[in-house]
Amino acid sequence: MSFKSPHSFHIPVMGLGFSVDTPLKVAKYGISSVVSIVDDSLTERMRAIHASKFGLAYDAITEKMQDYRANRITAYLNQLDDLVHHQFEQLKSQAFDAGNEIMKYFEMLPSSAELKLRFDEMLKLTGEAKEAAQEKLRQLMQPGSIDVNIMVKVDKTNYDKQKNPLPIEFNDGHASLRGYAQSKLASSMILSAGMNPRLYSYIENFSDFFPNTLGDIKKKIILKVSDFRSALIQGKMLAKKGLWVSEFRIESGLNCGGHAFATDGLLLGPILEEFAKKRDSLKNELLEMYHAALTALELPTPEPEQRLTVQGGIGTHAEHEFMMQEYQADACGWGSPFLLVPEATNVDTSTLRDLASAEPEDFYLSDASPLGVPFNNFKKASSHTLLAERAAKGKPGSPCHKKFLQSNTEYSDIAICTASRQYYHAKEKDLKEKGTFSTEAGSEWNKALEKDCLCEGLSAPGILANGEVPAHNLTAVSVCPGPNLQFYSGIFSLKEMVSHIYGRFNALNSRPRPHSFINEIKLYVEYLNREIAKVSGDMDKKQVKYFETFKNNMLEGIAYYRTIANKIYEDMEDAAAKTYQDFLNQYEAELEAIQIQQAVPVMA
Repeated sequence: MSFKSPHSFHIPVMGLGFSVDTPLKVAKYGISSVVSIVDDSLTERMRAIHASKFGLAYDAITEKMQDYRANRITAYLNQLDDLVHHQFEQLKSQAFDAGNEIMKYFEMLPSSAELKLRFDEMLKLTGEAKEAAQEKLRQLMQPGSIDVNIMVKVDKTNYDKQKNPLPIEFNDGHASLRGYAQSKLASSMILSAGMNPRLYSYIENFSDFFPNTLGDIKKKIILKVSDFRSALIQGKMLAKKGLWVSEFRIESGLNCGGHAFATDGLLLGPILEEFAKKRDSLKNELLEMYHAALTALELPTPEPEQRLTVQGGIGTHAEHEFMMQEYQADACGWGSPFLLVPEATNVDTSTLRDLASAEPEDFYLSDASPLGVPFNNFKKASSHTLLAERAAKGKPGSPCHKKFLQSNTEYSDIAICTASRQYYHAKEKDLKEKGTFSTEAGSEWNKALEKDCLCEGLSAPGILANGEVPAHNLTAVSVCPGPNLQFYSGIFSLKEMVSHIYGRFNALNSRPRPHSFINEIKLYVEYLNREIAKVSGDMDKKQVKYFETFKNNMLEGIAYYRTIANKIYEDMEDAAAKTYQDFLNQYEAELEAIQIQQAVPVMA
């Protein structure tokens, strides 16, 4: 069972609600997208919404039922599969007449795609030859893949009513994986945000991740990684279990949306260069382990493909093509720009308006995530207003209904969320008892107040955009676009944004936009300065080594970018090429000027 998308891009997962039903909007056109499945309450609500919208039967799966988390996810994914299949068959049966969706399917394809070339040839034919060509095109059409995403660290222990811990298979991540594994989807599961050996071992329980008698894998594994070493370690871990990584999805550490997992100063270009050089050896090394494991399991030993894709900050057709040609990427991910495409994502009217008219300073890297990981944020998000209102009323924090991000045991034996009211009450009491409570800017209390209830804020758009009100009337929206969105203004159709990706339309605003590699360097320089400032005069030997490694990796990355300048810009005398070189010089000088010094011990 081999799936090959007719497109050279995919739409990555965005928050919880933004892309929770994106397959219903784009899969019929052959476009693949990713759904976050960790929030079972959201998937259940969306299943009810779409059952009503499309006249389907709906039996609620309540929290009183056995294994309700996994069963909710399975039911929703099966619903998506049914609806997409129905949509696609309807589209495929349409006449090739102007304005029909079957025409849109082919018109949006990249100009160089074989299917698009066949379509263009069909348009020149007449009579029976044209009809035969149209029938052949219908046979070659495929819907986009309905892929799912699991943040592997969002896998907390759950408890029964007596507060006894449930078995590990009822953890959030485990239940999400089981929900996908039990669905009828033939697609891919993206594992992101780190490594979870226990969850990886749990995959072994489900046959769909192993080759069948024909050597086909129904459910494939994609690892989202930010460097080669991580890919190798995790790839080996899975291969030894007879589990194949069908794709390494390389994402910029900082030039992305959502949570930002910074590398140790390793930049995207050098990372991709290493993957390109070692791609064959990586596959061969993993394949040897994979075959040995399958042989021990008495399963077929196929030689499956291993794709390489890249995402994070790509903003032009030229950058898209460069990633694919220079580094032999099989496809690129385009995420945040699709927040401006109502045909593709769920964004409520107010947030869409604010995103479409945003200024560069509206996008920033925050400490809003209860996970303690830097989080790309948007200043005009309505969740910020709600946070401020609660704090002003003396009731900071959020009611913790969903509990997915509970990870702090500072004040309790059972983990709680650092954005919850329970945590704020305990934190305030603790600081006052210590005599360190302060509402001054930069105080520990003020820093704590930045935490946002992402469970509610990131899921709300899926409900609001479908004309309904979220549970508990929690309508405040959190938005996590990548900083690249500052170069887009306006609201676009799906066809316009796809045409932008393929160089047939310009969706960028008039702001000067440096190359995506330059934008990432800027973000990393700012990040390094910010991290050094946090420890200022208290830097120990370990921190000094970390920051020096970070700085040196960046300097090496800048040196690498100089060597490929003539590949990015054919005419090195062109203004854009000179600007590229000027930025490299600027950031190199800024890095050289950064002082990293260990604190001097105070002698008695």
